[in-house]
Amino acid sequence: MSTADDRSTARRSLIVIGLVLATALGLALLWATRRVLIWILVAAFFAVALAPLVDLLQRRLVRRRALATLLVFLAAFVLLGGVAALILVPLVEELARFVEQAPELLRETRAGRGPFGELLERVGLLGYARRHSDQIQHYGGQLSQPAIGLVRSVVETVAGLVTVIVLAYLMVLEAPLITHGVLGLVGDGAAQRLRRIGRESSRAITGYLSGNLLISVIASGLTYLVLVLFGVPFAAVIALLVGVADLIPLVGATLGAIVAAGAAFLHSPTAGVVVLVFFVVYQQVENHLLQPVIMSRAVRLNPLTVLVSALLAAELAGLVGALLAIPAAAIGQILLREFAPTGVRSLPDPTEPQAGR
Repeated sequence: MSTADDRSTARRSLIVIGLVLATALGLALLWATRRVLIWILVAAFFAVALAPLVDLLQRRLVRRRALATLLVFLAAFVLLGGVAALILVPLVEELARFVEQAPELLRETRAGRGPFGELLERVGLLGYARRHSDQIQHYGGQLSQPAIGLVRSVVETVAGLVTVIVLAYLMVLEAPLITHGVLGLVGDGAAQRLRRIGRESSRAITGYLSGNLLISVIASGLTYLVLVLFGVPFAAVIALLVGVADLIPLVGATLGAIVAAGAAFLHSPTAGVVVLVFFVVYQQVENHLLQPVIMSRAVRLNPLTVLVSALLAAELAGLVGALLAIPAAAIGQILLREFAPTGVRSLPDPTEPQAGR
Protein backbone atom coordinates (compact mmCIF):
# COMPACT_ATOMS: atom_id res chain seq x y z
CA MET A 1 0.00 0.00 0.00
CA SER A 2 1.36 3.43 -0.96
CA THR A 3 1.97 6.31 1.38
CA ALA A 4 -0.91 8.24 -0.20
CA ASP A 5 -3.29 5.37 0.56
CA ASP A 6 -2.07 5.25 4.16
CA ARG A 7 -2.67 8.95 4.55
CA SER A 8 -6.15 8.67 3.04
CA THR A 9 -7.03 5.79 5.38
CA ALA A 10 -5.70 7.68 8.39
CA ARG A 11 -7.66 10.78 7.34
CA ARG A 12 -10.90 8.77 7.03
CA SER A 13 -10.28 7.15 10.40
CA LEU A 14 -9.75 10.54 12.02
CA ILE A 15 -12.92 11.85 10.40
CA VAL A 16 -14.94 8.88 11.70
CA ILE A 17 -13.45 9.24 15.18
CA GLY A 18 -14.17 12.98 15.13
CA LEU A 19 -17.80 12.42 14.08
CA VAL A 20 -18.28 9.82 16.81
CA LEU A 21 -16.79 12.13 19.45
CA ALA A 22 -18.86 15.08 18.21
CA THR A 23 -22.03 12.96 18.33
CA ALA A 24 -21.23 11.74 21.86
CA LEU A 25 -20.49 15.31 22.95
CA GLY A 26 -23.74 16.55 21.44
CA LEU A 27 -25.77 13.82 23.15
CA ALA A 28 -24.06 14.55 26.46
CA LEU A 29 -24.85 18.24 26.05
CA LEU A 30 -28.48 17.48 25.31
CA TRP A 31 -28.69 15.22 28.35
CA ALA A 32 -27.06 17.83 30.60
CA THR A 33 -29.44 20.56 29.44
CA ARG A 34 -32.54 18.37 29.10
CA ARG A 35 -34.50 20.24 31.78
CA VAL A 36 -33.99 23.62 30.09
CA LEU A 37 -34.75 22.13 26.68
CA ILE A 38 -38.01 20.69 28.03
CA TRP A 39 -38.92 24.11 29.45
CA ILE A 40 -38.24 25.73 26.09
CA LEU A 41 -40.26 23.08 24.26
CA VAL A 42 -43.26 23.41 26.58
CA ALA A 43 -43.04 27.22 26.42
CA ALA A 44 -43.00 27.10 22.61
CA PHE A 45 -46.04 24.81 22.70
CA PHE A 46 -48.08 27.30 24.74
CA ALA A 47 -46.68 30.28 22.83
CA VAL A 48 -47.90 28.84 19.52
CA ALA A 49 -51.30 28.17 21.10
CA LEU A 50 -51.69 31.70 22.53
CA ALA A 51 -50.16 33.63 19.63
CA PRO A 52 -53.37 33.57 17.49
CA LEU A 53 -55.33 35.15 20.37
CA VAL A 54 -52.72 37.87 20.71
CA ASP A 55 -52.76 38.51 16.95
CA LEU A 56 -56.57 38.72 16.95
CA LEU A 57 -56.62 41.12 19.90
CA GLN A 58 -53.93 43.25 18.30
CA ARG A 59 -55.89 43.50 15.04
CA ARG A 60 -59.27 44.23 16.61
CA LEU A 61 -58.72 46.22 19.82
CA VAL A 62 -55.13 46.86 20.87
CA ARG A 63 -52.45 48.14 18.51
CA ARG A 64 -49.46 47.60 20.76
CA ARG A 65 -48.38 43.97 20.81
CA ALA A 66 -46.88 44.21 24.29
CA LEU A 67 -50.25 45.27 25.73
CA ALA A 68 -52.15 42.64 23.74
CA THR A 69 -49.77 39.91 24.94
CA LEU A 70 -50.08 41.09 28.54
CA LEU A 71 -53.88 41.08 28.37
CA VAL A 72 -54.04 37.56 26.92
CA PHE A 73 -51.67 36.18 29.55
CA LEU A 74 -53.55 37.97 32.34
CA ALA A 75 -56.83 36.51 31.07
CA ALA A 76 -55.25 33.05 31.07
CA PHE A 77 -54.01 33.56 34.63
CA VAL A 78 -57.44 34.76 35.78
CA LEU A 79 -59.09 31.72 34.21
CA LEU A 80 -56.61 29.31 35.77
CA GLY A 81 -56.84 31.13 39.10
CA GLY A 82 -60.62 30.87 39.08
CA VAL A 83 -60.50 27.15 38.39
CA ALA A 84 -57.88 26.68 41.12
CA ALA A 85 -60.01 28.64 43.59
CA LEU A 86 -63.07 26.52 42.83
CA ILE A 87 -61.02 23.43 43.61
CA LEU A 88 -58.71 24.53 46.42
CA VAL A 89 -61.06 26.59 48.62
CA PRO A 90 -63.44 23.68 49.42
CA LEU A 91 -60.48 21.33 49.82
CA VAL A 92 -58.75 23.67 52.28
CA GLU A 93 -61.97 24.04 54.27
CA GLU A 94 -62.39 20.28 54.43
CA LEU A 95 -58.75 19.84 55.41
CA ALA A 96 -59.14 22.32 58.27
CA ARG A 97 -62.28 20.50 59.41
CA PHE A 98 -60.46 17.18 59.23
CA VAL A 99 -57.56 18.53 61.33
CA GLU A 100 -60.04 19.66 64.00
CA GLN A 101 -61.72 16.27 64.06
CA ALA A 102 -58.50 14.23 63.78
CA PRO A 103 -58.11 13.42 67.52
CA GLU A 104 -61.70 12.18 67.77
CA LEU A 105 -61.37 10.21 64.52
CA LEU A 106 -58.18 8.61 65.83
CA ARG A 107 -59.88 7.52 69.05
CA GLU A 108 -62.86 6.09 67.12
CA THR A 109 -60.55 4.29 64.70
CA ARG A 110 -58.59 2.66 67.52
CA ALA A 111 -61.88 1.54 69.06
CA GLY A 112 -63.12 0.15 65.73
CA ARG A 113 -65.82 2.81 65.32
CA GLY A 114 -66.38 5.54 62.79
CA PRO A 115 -65.84 5.28 58.99
CA PHE A 116 -62.12 4.50 59.23
CA GLY A 117 -62.43 2.08 62.13
CA GLU A 118 -65.27 0.17 60.50
CA LEU A 119 -63.37 0.02 57.24
CA LEU A 120 -60.21 -1.28 58.91
CA GLU A 121 -62.26 -3.78 60.91
CA ARG A 122 -64.03 -4.97 57.76
CA VAL A 123 -60.79 -5.60 55.85
CA GLY A 124 -59.03 -7.12 58.87
CA LEU A 125 -56.40 -4.39 59.30
CA LEU A 126 -57.50 -3.04 62.68
CA GLY A 127 -56.02 -5.95 64.63
CA TYR A 128 -52.79 -5.66 62.67
CA ALA A 129 -52.61 -1.92 63.40
CA ARG A 130 -53.09 -2.56 67.12
CA ARG A 131 -50.45 -5.27 67.23
CA HIS A 132 -47.87 -3.21 65.33
CA SER A 133 -48.64 0.28 66.63
CA ASP A 134 -44.99 0.85 67.62
CA GLN A 135 -43.75 0.07 64.13
CA ILE A 136 -46.41 2.30 62.57
CA GLN A 137 -45.34 5.19 64.80
CA HIS A 138 -41.69 4.55 63.86
CA TYR A 139 -42.51 4.62 60.14
CA GLY A 140 -44.60 7.73 60.66
CA GLY A 141 -41.63 9.46 62.26
CA GLN A 142 -39.48 8.58 59.26
CA LEU A 143 -41.89 10.32 56.91
CA SER A 144 -40.41 13.65 57.94
CA GLN A 145 -37.02 12.70 56.47
CA PRO A 146 -38.05 12.93 52.79
CA ALA A 147 -39.89 16.19 53.52
CA ILE A 148 -36.83 18.20 52.50
CA GLY A 149 -36.71 16.42 49.16
CA LEU A 150 -40.42 17.06 48.69
CA VAL A 151 -39.99 20.77 49.41
CA ARG A 152 -37.08 20.89 46.97
CA SER A 153 -39.20 19.25 44.28
CA VAL A 154 -42.02 21.72 44.86
CA VAL A 155 -39.61 24.67 44.62
CA GLU A 156 -38.10 23.29 41.41
CA THR A 157 -41.57 22.76 39.94
CA VAL A 158 -42.61 26.32 40.76
CA ALA A 159 -39.35 27.68 39.31
CA GLY A 160 -39.87 25.65 36.15
CA LEU A 161 -43.46 26.87 35.83
CA VAL A 162 -42.40 30.51 36.20
CA THR A 163 -39.62 29.99 33.66
CA VAL A 164 -42.02 28.43 31.16
CA ILE A 165 -44.48 31.31 31.58
CA VAL A 166 -41.76 33.94 31.07
CA LEU A 167 -40.37 32.09 28.03
CA ALA A 168 -43.83 31.73 26.49
CA TYR A 169 -44.57 35.42 27.09
CA LEU A 170 -41.32 36.51 25.43
CA MET A 171 -41.85 34.11 22.52
CA VAL A 172 -45.31 35.51 21.82
CA LEU A 173 -44.11 39.09 22.27
CA GLU A 174 -41.13 38.71 19.93
CA ALA A 175 -42.86 36.40 17.43
CA PRO A 176 -43.29 39.04 14.66
CA LEU A 177 -39.63 40.09 14.86
CA ILE A 178 -38.41 36.49 14.90
CA THR A 179 -40.69 35.56 12.00
CA HIS A 180 -39.64 38.59 9.98
CA GLY A 181 -35.95 37.87 10.61
CA VAL A 182 -36.21 34.22 9.63
CA LEU A 183 -38.28 34.89 6.50
CA GLY A 184 -35.87 37.63 5.49
CA LEU A 185 -33.07 35.07 5.23
CA VAL A 186 -34.87 32.96 2.62
CA GLY A 187 -36.43 33.59 -0.77
CA ASP A 188 -40.06 34.39 -1.49
CA GLY A 189 -41.00 30.79 -2.29
CA ALA A 190 -39.44 29.41 0.86
CA ALA A 191 -40.98 32.26 2.88
CA GLN A 192 -44.47 31.36 1.67
CA ARG A 193 -43.86 27.73 2.53
CA LEU A 194 -42.62 28.62 6.04
CA ARG A 195 -45.66 30.86 6.60
CA ARG A 196 -47.93 28.02 5.52
CA ILE A 197 -46.16 25.56 7.83
CA GLY A 198 -46.39 27.97 10.77
CA ARG A 199 -50.07 28.67 10.13
CA GLU A 200 -51.00 24.98 9.87
CA SER A 201 -48.87 24.07 12.89
CA SER A 202 -50.57 26.75 14.97
CA ARG A 203 -53.96 25.44 13.85
CA ALA A 204 -52.95 21.88 14.82
CA ILE A 205 -51.86 22.92 18.31
CA THR A 206 -55.01 24.98 18.84
CA GLY A 207 -57.10 22.03 17.69
CA TYR A 208 -55.22 19.75 20.06
CA LEU A 209 -55.94 22.05 23.02
CA SER A 210 -59.63 22.37 22.14
CA GLY A 211 -59.95 18.61 21.66
CA ASN A 212 -58.21 17.93 24.96
CA LEU A 213 -60.54 20.40 26.67
CA LEU A 214 -63.58 18.64 25.18
CA ILE A 215 -62.37 15.28 26.51
CA SER A 216 -61.86 16.80 29.97
CA VAL A 217 -65.39 18.23 29.92
CA ILE A 218 -66.75 14.77 29.08
CA ALA A 219 -64.75 13.18 31.91
CA SER A 220 -65.84 15.84 34.39
CA GLY A 221 -69.52 15.58 33.42
CA LEU A 222 -69.66 11.79 33.64
CA THR A 223 -67.81 11.82 36.97
CA TYR A 224 -70.29 14.35 38.36
CA LEU A 225 -73.26 12.18 37.34
CA VAL A 226 -71.80 9.06 38.96
CA LEU A 227 -70.91 10.89 42.21
CA VAL A 228 -74.33 12.56 42.45
CA LEU A 229 -76.16 9.27 41.86
CA PHE A 230 -74.41 7.75 44.89
CA GLY A 231 -74.64 10.84 47.07
CA VAL A 232 -70.91 11.51 47.37
CA PRO A 233 -70.40 14.96 48.96
CA PHE A 234 -68.66 17.76 47.04
CA ALA A 235 -69.45 16.02 43.75
CA ALA A 236 -69.04 19.22 41.73
CA VAL A 237 -65.62 20.03 43.20
CA ILE A 238 -64.35 16.48 42.72
CA ALA A 239 -65.67 16.38 39.15
CA LEU A 240 -63.94 19.69 38.38
CA LEU A 241 -60.70 18.32 39.83
CA VAL A 242 -61.06 15.23 37.65
CA GLY A 243 -61.58 17.43 34.59
CA VAL A 244 -58.44 19.44 35.31
CA ALA A 245 -56.40 16.28 35.91
CA ASP A 246 -57.78 14.75 32.71
CA LEU A 247 -56.05 17.48 30.70
CA ILE A 248 -52.93 15.36 31.21
CA PRO A 249 -52.97 12.75 28.42
CA LEU A 250 -53.10 9.01 29.21
CA VAL A 251 -52.52 9.28 32.97
CA GLY A 252 -54.85 12.18 33.80
CA ALA A 253 -57.92 10.00 34.22
CA THR A 254 -55.97 7.77 36.64
CA LEU A 255 -54.96 10.74 38.79
CA GLY A 256 -58.55 11.94 38.90
CA ALA A 257 -59.76 8.43 39.69
CA ILE A 258 -57.58 8.30 42.82
CA VAL A 259 -59.22 11.44 44.21
CA ALA A 260 -62.77 10.53 43.21
CA ALA A 261 -62.54 6.91 44.36
CA GLY A 262 -60.98 7.95 47.67
CA ALA A 263 -63.81 10.39 48.37
CA ALA A 264 -66.38 7.77 47.35
CA PHE A 265 -64.86 5.12 49.64
CA LEU A 266 -64.98 7.56 52.54
CA HIS A 267 -68.69 8.02 51.81
CA SER A 268 -69.51 4.31 51.49
CA PRO A 269 -67.76 1.14 50.28
CA THR A 270 -70.47 0.60 47.64
CA ALA A 271 -69.96 4.05 46.16
CA GLY A 272 -66.21 3.55 46.20
CA VAL A 273 -66.40 0.26 44.28
CA VAL A 274 -68.80 1.70 41.70
CA VAL A 275 -66.66 4.81 41.14
CA LEU A 276 -63.53 2.69 40.86
CA VAL A 277 -65.15 0.40 38.26
CA PHE A 278 -66.45 3.44 36.39
CA PHE A 279 -62.97 4.93 36.08
CA VAL A 280 -61.43 1.63 35.00
CA VAL A 281 -63.96 1.38 32.18
CA TYR A 282 -63.89 5.08 31.32
CA GLN A 283 -60.10 5.29 31.07
CA GLN A 284 -60.08 2.49 28.52
CA VAL A 285 -62.84 4.19 26.54
CA GLU A 286 -61.04 7.54 26.67
CA ASN A 287 -57.60 6.22 25.75
CA HIS A 288 -58.74 3.94 22.95
CA LEU A 289 -61.89 5.62 21.62
CA LEU A 290 -62.50 9.23 22.68
CA GLN A 291 -58.96 10.52 22.41
CA PRO A 292 -58.13 8.95 19.02
CA VAL A 293 -61.47 9.95 17.46
CA ILE A 294 -61.69 13.50 18.85
CA MET A 295 -58.01 14.25 18.34
CA SER A 296 -58.08 12.87 14.80
CA ARG A 297 -60.75 15.46 13.98
CA ALA A 298 -59.08 18.27 15.91
CA VAL A 299 -55.56 17.86 14.49
CA ARG A 300 -56.49 16.00 11.27
CA LEU A 301 -54.58 12.84 12.09
CA ASN A 302 -55.50 9.22 11.60
CA PRO A 303 -56.90 7.79 14.89
CA LEU A 304 -54.31 4.99 14.79
CA THR A 305 -51.54 7.59 14.44
CA VAL A 306 -52.93 9.50 17.43
CA LEU A 307 -53.00 6.42 19.64
CA VAL A 308 -49.58 5.09 18.61
CA SER A 309 -47.95 8.52 18.94
CA ALA A 310 -49.32 9.06 22.44
CA LEU A 311 -48.32 5.60 23.65
CA LEU A 312 -44.78 5.74 22.24
CA ALA A 313 -44.12 9.29 23.44
CA ALA A 314 -45.40 8.54 26.93
CA GLU A 315 -43.13 5.50 27.12
CA LEU A 316 -40.07 7.39 25.85
CA ALA A 317 -40.48 10.81 27.48
CA GLY A 318 -43.04 10.36 30.25
CA LEU A 319 -45.57 13.11 30.99
CA VAL A 320 -43.97 15.72 28.72
CA GLY A 321 -43.90 13.23 25.86
CA ALA A 322 -47.58 12.39 26.34
CA LEU A 323 -48.43 16.10 26.39
CA LEU A 324 -46.56 16.94 23.18
CA ALA A 325 -46.97 13.68 21.24
CA ILE A 326 -50.13 14.47 19.29
CA PRO A 327 -49.24 18.04 18.19
CA ALA A 328 -45.72 16.82 17.33
CA ALA A 329 -47.21 14.09 15.14
CA ALA A 330 -49.49 16.65 13.48
CA ILE A 331 -46.55 18.97 12.78
CA GLY A 332 -44.58 16.00 11.44
CA GLN A 333 -47.43 15.26 9.04
CA ILE A 334 -47.45 18.91 7.92
CA LEU A 335 -43.71 18.81 7.26
CA LEU A 336 -44.04 15.53 5.39
CA ARG A 337 -46.77 16.99 3.23
CA GLU A 338 -44.65 20.06 2.46
CA PHE A 339 -41.27 18.45 1.81
CA ALA A 340 -42.13 14.94 0.64
CA PRO A 341 -42.14 14.06 -3.06
CA THR A 342 -45.20 15.02 -5.08
CA GLY A 343 -46.63 11.51 -5.04
CA VAL A 344 -46.64 11.41 -1.26
CA ARG A 345 -48.03 14.94 -0.91
CA SER A 346 -50.98 14.06 -3.16
CA LEU A 347 -52.16 11.23 -0.91
CA PRO A 348 -55.73 11.74 0.42
CA ASP A 349 -56.33 13.12 3.89
CA PRO A 350 -56.94 10.09 6.19
CA THR A 351 -59.51 12.03 8.24
CA GLU A 352 -61.70 12.80 5.20
CA PRO A 353 -64.52 10.34 4.34
CA GLN A 354 -63.69 8.31 1.25
CA ALA A 355 -66.07 6.99 -1.35
CA GLY A 356 -67.08 3.39 -0.85
CA ARG A 357 -66.48 3.40 2.88
